[in-house]
Amino acid sequence: MRLILNGKPREVEDGLTLTALAQLLELPRMIVVELNGTIIDRADFGDTQLQDADSLEVVVMVGGG
Repeated sequence: MRLILNGKPREVEDGLTLTALAQLLELPRMIVVELNGTIIDRADFGDTQLQDADSLEVVVMVGGG
């Protein structure tokens, strides 16, 4: 299926959840995901099934000082 990830098209396998996508992309634990204009609670990543043509914005939280 094709997703729009941070403004760029990306092909991924069908049936992914947000958790599976984060693992596939090797994203760190501290991320915020907006799916089709709605911010998804981290607790819901495993239950959020992605669909063809979904648009995601993923922001990685960075700490430091």
